Amino acid sequence: MKQKLIFFLLFAASLVNAQQKPSQQWIDQKFSMFIHFGLYSVYGGVYNGEPVRRGYSEQIQSFAGIFSDWYASTAQEFNPVKWDPDEIVKLAKDAGMRSIVFTSKHHDGFCMYHSGHTDFNIVDATPYKRDLMKELAEACRRGGIDFSVYYSLIDWNFPQAYPISSHNADPLTEEHYRFNLNQVEEIMTNYGDISEIWFDMGSLTLSQSQGLYELVSRLQPQCMISGRLGNDWVDFAVMADNEYPDYKLGVPWQTAASIFPETWGYRSWQERGEVQPKVEEKIASLVKVISRGGNYLLNIGPRGDGSVVEFERDVLLGIGKWIKVNAEAIYGTNANPFDQPFAWGSITTKGNDLFAFVENIPVSSSIRLSGFSGKVSEVRLLASDESCRFSQKGNSVVINLPQRISGEFIPVLKIRFENGFKVVPSTVVTGNVLSPQNATPVFGHSSLNYYGGYKSLIGYGWRVSSGKRAGSPELVYTDNERGRRLHIEIDGKTQAVVLNGGSPRIEKLKKNTVKWGSLYRKPGRGVFGYVEEEGMAVVNVRAEDSGWEPVSHFRYGEPYSEKIPPRQSMLFLQEIESEKDQSIAVEVGSGNGVYMLLNGAYLTAHLSPWRVKFGKEIVLLPLQKGLNQLIIKHYNGYESDLSYSLQPLEEWSIYSQQLPVTRINQSVSIRAADAESKVAPLRMNNLRIIK
Repeated sequence: MKQKLIFFLLFAASLVNAQQKPSQQWIDQKFSMFIHFGLYSVYGGVYNGEPVRRGYSEQIQSFAGIFSDWYASTAQEFNPVKWDPDEIVKLAKDAGMRSIVFTSKHHDGFCMYHSGHTDFNIVDATPYKRDLMKELAEACRRGGIDFSVYYSLIDWNFPQAYPISSHNADPLTEEHYRFNLNQVEEIMTNYGDISEIWFDMGSLTLSQSQGLYELVSRLQPQCMISGRLGNDWVDFAVMADNEYPDYKLGVPWQTAASIFPETWGYRSWQERGEVQPKVEEKIASLVKVISRGGNYLLNIGPRGDGSVVEFERDVLLGIGKWIKVNAEAIYGTNANPFDQPFAWGSITTKGNDLFAFVENIPVSSSIRLSGFSGKVSEVRLLASDESCRFSQKGNSVVINLPQRISGEFIPVLKIRFENGFKVVPSTVVTGNVLSPQNATPVFGHSSLNYYGGYKSLIGYGWRVSSGKRAGSPELVYTDNERGRRLHIEIDGKTQAVVLNGGSPRIEKLKKNTVKWGSLYRKPGRGVFGYVEEEGMAVVNVRAEDSGWEPVSHFRYGEPYSEKIPPRQSMLFLQEIESEKDQSIAVEVGSGNGVYMLLNGAYLTAHLSPWRVKFGKEIVLLPLQKGLNQLIIKHYNGYESDLSYSLQPLEEWSIYSQQLPVTRINQSVSIRAADAESKVAPLRMNNLRIIK
């Protein structure tokens, strides 16, 4: 009976969390202030009278090689008397920011709040003697903006933690994990409502990530949890530092950016330049993020005395002036609904309105918007509320920009429709086969740790022409997908499907139609989700600076193992000649993670929280006639060596099963029903739907 009660309580708690996340209030914030402020701010990027030019300045203890006791003694000098929390809140609001994310503790282990689990904190260790973070939390509440915290999962001061390393992705000892749990609990308990907690660094086990996620969700069910907690225990995905994806994501996400990419903490010797170019740079970045559906978190790094760097203050105020007249196009908006980009700029939407950010003003002083159905009723320039002339023909409208617009940086137009609008899909499948290659992909951002963040494909969608076919749709797949569960939505109706087709048919490679050519390799970058050849239809492997080296005596089908350190990778490029357009199958063996491209196009990528040392999968390759290039990035996340293999298949099994519907009229989409999380990869790249 006791076990049943525990299960019921856990189930009830999960329902509460599901109801409150994702937080719509968080999603609608769009623009927030990040503050890197701590003991490192005293140094200002300088040690022994010399600038420390290596690494971020907030990590000066590591990059300058400062002894731990010497660094700790700096606390006696830390007295930020010029810190004014109400002024910080006012600056954030004047900049158009809707929340503040504050560094409660960075990698050095120094707490900017009164922790009961270490006296290495601003109250007990400094002459300041005040809980600076609590005062900021209270100022946020007075000022009417949300308060959030950053918390480093590594700690260079905790005795039972891993020592300083070159990569900041160390595991957590059991003692360190319990210490983190205790500190996160006191933060979640003693500082009021917290909008988000921004975990960072470390390489946690699956159970450690889960434990911290469940602790936060239990204490503050509305608090959004960043993807850098790891192992896909995530409420919102976080891009790499200063990263701006060129694709839309189907999950809540955020880009964190610094005023200067070189540092987050205060750097006294930073070359800052002119204010206005930096204002325009950051406005352009904000537009890029919100038009793709994300939130933008922009950092400042106060000096050791608590004062804000004047340059950073002026940049924020400059951004705020632009936001003030364009706020309607920013807060509470949705991402660009169109599949294709527009050369003139970016788009957000809200209700019946569409907002056009004109980043590139054409010589003609007019822009064209096409690919929609609906009647435009008016177009106005947000900054002045000036009406713009326009002419509409069918699903296209040409808007004439006012002459005065040429002097504005990214003018924004509000395009209103009489009765709403619908986007006309740019790709409509006219044939009977729906495949990943003719789908609109839906991406997330999976993250096992800082070095294991990547673009994870989480779904496919198709718009179709109904045609004359009236039979039941058929799902076709391989052994890889057999047993998987998915949600398939057809014309707005969702059904759960288990891929459990009966006896397979054997598909055979047509003889003498495929020639396996040269194989090349090169070391990969240590970040899993980066393959520079993505988007390149043809890679010139013979260029002097390509880095690709020929591989000889490779035995297909044989497992290989190499001594490669953790967080390192190896790329292989296989040339394949095909006499015609056709699909073939290969068996790919890989270790912790693998990322695959065919002719520059994304096939699949996965990096498992279960830390699989070696596994095999069948991958269908839709070859084009002529030369094809298969690129495989093998990633070693955790092991002492890297395992891999590659085997062309002469034959493979294909399963099929019919769906209980009679026809697809307009649209189809699929998502995994058995995914480990909302950002976990779909891994159904061999699935086809026959209308």
